[in-house]
Amino acid sequence: MSRLPSRRLLEKVNTLLSKEKGTVKKLWNGKTTVVLVYPNRYYIGMSNLGFQCVYQLLNKLPDTLCERVFLPEREEQWELIRSRKILFSLESYHPLPDFHLIAFSLSFENDYPNILTILKLAKIPLLSTERGDEYPLIIAGGICIFLNPEPLADFIDLFIVGEAEEILPELISTYKDYRDKPITKEALLTHLAQIEGVYVPRFYQVNYGSSGKIESFKPRRKVPSKIKRKTTKYLEHFPIYSSIVTPHTEFGNMFLMEVNRGCSHRCRFCAIGCVYQPYRKRRLEELRATATIGLKQHLKIGLIGATLSDHPQITSLCNFIIQERGKFSATSMRIDLVDEELINLLKKSGHQTITLAPETGSERLRRVINKHLSDEQILNALEMITHHRFRYLKLYFLIGLPTEKAEDIEQLIELTKRIKHHLTKSLPRSRYPETITLSINPFIPKPSTPFQWHPLEHITILKDKLKKIQKSLKKEKKIVVTWDLPKWSYLQCLLSRGDRRVGKILIAAHNLGGNWLQAYKQVDINPDFYTYRQRALDETFPWDFIDHGVSKQSLVSEYKKALIIN
Repeated sequence: MSRLPSRRLLEKVNTLLSKEKGTVKKLWNGKTTVVLVYPNRYYIGMSNLGFQCVYQLLNKLPDTLCERVFLPEREEQWELIRSRKILFSLESYHPLPDFHLIAFSLSFENDYPNILTILKLAKIPLLSTERGDEYPLIIAGGICIFLNPEPLADFIDLFIVGEAEEILPELISTYKDYRDKPITKEALLTHLAQIEGVYVPRFYQVNYGSSGKIESFKPRRKVPSKIKRKTTKYLEHFPIYSSIVTPHTEFGNMFLMEVNRGCSHRCRFCAIGCVYQPYRKRRLEELRATATIGLKQHLKIGLIGATLSDHPQITSLCNFIIQERGKFSATSMRIDLVDEELINLLKKSGHQTITLAPETGSERLRRVINKHLSDEQILNALEMITHHRFRYLKLYFLIGLPTEKAEDIEQLIELTKRIKHHLTKSLPRSRYPETITLSINPFIPKPSTPFQWHPLEHITILKDKLKKIQKSLKKEKKIVVTWDLPKWSYLQCLLSRGDRRVGKILIAAHNLGGNWLQAYKQVDINPDFYTYRQRALDETFPWDFIDHGVSKQSLVSEYKKALIIN
């Protein structure tokens, strides 16, 4: 039987590859082979700059080859099963078990179930304990892993806790040293576990008390008791931009480039300020050089960073792109750092939409989350922005935050109406946005943030709040309300805050075809234990073994400050 995929599958892959610019294809002969997996569709994975960064980084390493795999569409999964083929890489059509390393890039917890689907389509046992030495090493990295890898501990051989630029070269080099030696996978993992930022879960014993809480987390071998998150000190050594450009992404034919990394503002709900600290910014000369790569291809430049407007030379960079007859796109900006020059440059670049994040409707709740913005600042910034005739305005809000009361929801509704009426009053009709879109998401308490002790608000209450907001704004013309379904927020909370036992729920859901409610009932674990429970301040968390350089006591202090704000 031919090892090649069916003609139908090959046609789909070749159609995607034919639209790409920058694809790397190498001969296998003797190289260390890595297949980089994004556990979601091609369209989503190729929109992810971190995924592209790792692809580029691995292919630049000597004697190393990296190819890609994405979660197949439903009909493609059925075609693999029908044709009795194994999931294969895009570049060379090699089945996944042919590679030395299978590396998952994880940006979203709700993609975890897709890991199991991909392993099954690759005909690789799900549990690491069931995979012998003949199978590839299964590794995983990404921001989800920085925060809490434990729900995946039963499936992954090795986790990368930190930024890929610092860890992957040493990991691949060490792997090469032992690859062809007659040693077991266990012995190989023992060597790899000595690398800073590498976590091998099988080498650690977790004990639980009668209450279900963690009593101890101890190494079984001579491995570090704490895993220190590794950080890239000098960003200029690693310019990050789209190594492959394709129209089949969320951004179309856009050249994405990183401007800065991390955030200096320390909002109490947000993990980025912690796991990507210290805040780092790229030099203007480097940014111009990177942008030029995209401009030479006549591509729109997508500027990526958690807080673009924090970069002291962001307007200089944008001016450079405009002067070179290019266009750029920017991610969400902080309201208190938006200025006239930057807004004018966005308009010159052809922007139609402006995205801002007030986060809450009340000033009190903004102080709780450590985002010090007044309503007047928001209104003034929006008035300045809409004077430039942007067609669409998008505002991000959170509900279910710590200490949130009914009046905070009322103030969210009232602020939205004030924004609309303020703009209507101060602007001529021709400059008024066509739509104001509210994107409302339930707050999820994330690991390694001051709110990690706080419970998720109950789904029933979240639904009631969403209904109230929707009903109150239903008659307001040009206002559109969108939201994430609370049931998916519940799942995200479970997967971001769970321990190793949550792996049983993942397996149950996988076997039940994604029926999560049935999976919750089938296993002897109450998912509410991880989501709705207020944590004691001295409780041991599943992720406490990760050292982010921020003491737990400092997070406790921030949490206490937030709870007493009136």
